[in-house]
Amino acid sequence: MENYFLFLMVAATAVFNPGPGVTLTLTNSMRYGLRQTLGGIAGIAFGGLIMAIVSATGLGLLMTTSPYVLTVLKYAGSAYLIFLGVKMWRKPPLANDDHDVLRSGIQKRFAEAFWLQLSNPNAILFFVSAFPQFINSNSPYVFQFAILSFSYCFLVLVIHASYALTARTAKKWLSSPNVTHRINQAGGGALVAFGLILAFQS
Repeated sequence: MENYFLFLMVAATAVFNPGPGVTLTLTNSMRYGLRQTLGGIAGIAFGGLIMAIVSATGLGLLMTTSPYVLTVLKYAGSAYLIFLGVKMWRKPPLANDDHDVLRSGIQKRFAEAFWLQLSNPNAILFFVSAFPQFINSNSPYVFQFAILSFSYCFLVLVIHASYALTARTAKKWLSSPNVTHRINQAGGGALVAFGLILAFQS
């Protein structure tokens, strides 16, 4: 394996960079608490693993070289981000006794984050462009690929958990219904913006 620690730095930078996944993690932490947010973080990590597998099988290369396939994926992902953003924007303020927290559940957070990750073609582009740079052609490919993929997923878990803990701490000072409503609007607006950027980027 070539330059493993450099890969960790590159991957950590990509994961740490604010995007749809980070926005969802921050908003979930402020609204639902750490336990349910961890479900969402697991969904992002698992979605990343699926995207890595797709890129390794050659399908990722097909998606990046076929304008039609990539365009369909891009617009589908954009539509899902906008849908999720509008849904988040319209959520009512969360009261202390709001039973929506109990009803929504970890599984819902996981599924929401999982599909969010799969809807982002930039993840495929990252894996297709980054992974080959760190794989030694003289060593077993599958083993190297597994190490890189699970390292990426581990970074997702650690970095997003750090984001969630930071947001959860800030909630002590941002717990009023008016502020939580603004947080929902900010998170939803950001997801809509990401969706529009994805739709119009070349």
